[in-house]
Amino acid sequence: MNTAASRAEVRWRWPVLAALLATIPAFYIELLEQLPTPLATGLYLTAAAALAGALWQTARHLDHPSQHLRRNGLDIALIVGFVLAALLPASVGSPLSLGLRLAVALLSLVRMVWSLRPWITRGGLAYLLILALAVLCFCGVGFWVLEPSVKSLGDGLWLAFTTAATVGYGDVVPTTPAAKIFAVFVVLLGYAVLSLVTAAIAAMWVETAERRIEHEILRDLHRQVRALREEIAAMRRERR
Repeated sequence: MNTAASRAEVRWRWPVLAALLATIPAFYIELLEQLPTPLATGLYLTAAAALAGALWQTARHLDHPSQHLRRNGLDIALIVGFVLAALLPASVGSPLSLGLRLAVALLSLVRMVWSLRPWITRGGLAYLLILALAVLCFCGVGFWVLEPSVKSLGDGLWLAFTTAATVGYGDVVPTTPAAKIFAVFVVLLGYAVLSLVTAAIAAMWVETAERRIEHEILRDLHRQVRALREEIAAMRRERR
């Protein structure tokens, strides 16, 4: 991938991530309202447009755009899925619509985690911590809205953390179908984000150890080069 294509891909990373994240509330808006709503439809179509725009902007800078499209089959599948999710009838009373929207939501989670791979470095730890905090806050608000037993935002945040961490103390639990489905997404999304944070911390220690080894190798090379220079200088003096 050339420089222009790489810049286009990086430029679209945040808009695509935000659009994918917005499809999760779109799923619940449609499920709770029990009929397709303009807001949910708009969020699905916005996500499809963001993915299509990212693919097109990146592919047009490449010599072989078709190869880029083939390598990004997940994005193409999501574009089709988002369009269908926006056009299909309500999930309530239609197992096909509910199944397709659930499948699209799960694929969206996979795509979001995949887009976070470049941040699994020592420098990306701060971004991942901010993202993890934002995800947990978003999930806490979701539980606060969906679960009747959650009486405050604090309880929602607590339920989101225990669900994402797969602790399950049992003091507050999802009871409604919508909250239980949401808990599935919280487990998958929270586990993925927390795993990325753990991986970034591990990468920080690994990179620190690698850099220490690299510095030792460089110092040894400098000593060897210095010794070679001294030997060459001594040979030149003897020859003179």
